[in-house]
Amino acid sequence: MAKLAAGWWGINLGRNCSFYGRVRFFRHPRSKITIGDCCEFRSSPASNPIGINRPCILTTLGEGAEITIGPNCGFSGTTFVCLEKITIGKNVRCGPNTSIIDTDGHTDDPRAGVNKPILIEDGVWLGANVSVYRGVTIGENTFVAASSMVTRSFPPNTFVAGSPARLYKKIDEEIIEKLSK
Repeated sequence: MAKLAAGWWGINLGRNCSFYGRVRFFRHPRSKITIGDCCEFRSSPASNPIGINRPCILTTLGEGAEITIGPNCGFSGTTFVCLEKITIGKNVRCGPNTSIIDTDGHTDDPRAGVNKPILIEDGVWLGANVSVYRGVTIGENTFVAASSMVTRSFPPNTFVAGSPARLYKKIDEEIIEKLSK
């Protein structure tokens, strides 16, 4: 069903992607959503032992908006809202109910900020209920603790946590070596 929906919405879907439950796609006609090979989307509440409170939702809101997801990524109830650009590297994991949003969404409101691209590099792991906001780059192999609110960029190979998120420590070299194998 999700593969048919992806085709209907004009999503560039890689090979061997898996869908558990119904993913919701909303693609602006002059925008682009590309999903790499072997990605997994968990939208059914029973598909993740922690539980999911919503399906995976991929939305582009305007002309030129672009969501690009690399290969071998996993998402559980993850929401993407894009008006500019969201780029996800390879081997990225998003825990249950994560949100990745590059816009305030209310462009007609003078209090809204400027839309800015988001880059999540290879091997990043976002814990449950993490929110990533506009203008952020998360460096490769970074682990973002559950319920964190990421409002600024972080370097590679770090552990970050909090609301707003802050850097707690560098990830040990032994763990980084295991990730690269």
